[in-house]
Amino acid sequence: MYNFLSKSPNDTLEFAKDFAKNLKVGDVIVLIGDLGSGKTKFTEGILSYFGIQNEISSPTFTIVNEYNSDNVNIYHFDVYRLKDSSDFYSIGGDEYFDKGISIIEWGDIIEDALPKKYTKITFERDLENENYRNLAIENVY
Repeated sequence: MYNFLSKSPNDTLEFAKDFAKNLKVGDVIVLIGDLGSGKTKFTEGILSYFGIQNEISSPTFTIVNEYNSDNVNIYHFDVYRLKDSSDFYSIGGDEYFDKGISIIEWGDIIEDALPKKYTKITFERDLENENYRNLAIENVY
């Protein structure tokens, strides 16, 4: 496990850009944390690395936003409104995993639908510093 202390939204953005350098088709990143903890900002950093500068928003109501760069498709899921993994399977969510990079906010809700290998990033707020976030990064096999 690796920890990163973000002291600002820009820190989170820059860390995500650096993180994205090693991503490839088939990678799944699961983002876990409270509302407003930085999950969407992290996703924005990944998309920025791949040259996607559009308005980035969490797909809370659409479940998935699809982004296309010159060399990779990125699927940004927000599964907060799903009851469990059966809802994820019913929308064909698992069919995206091999087609590009998948970023899943609230992925712990569908943990049993995730591939055997993925990266989990847990976002925790610092109670003493409003803008600080601890990002705990771990590879799950």
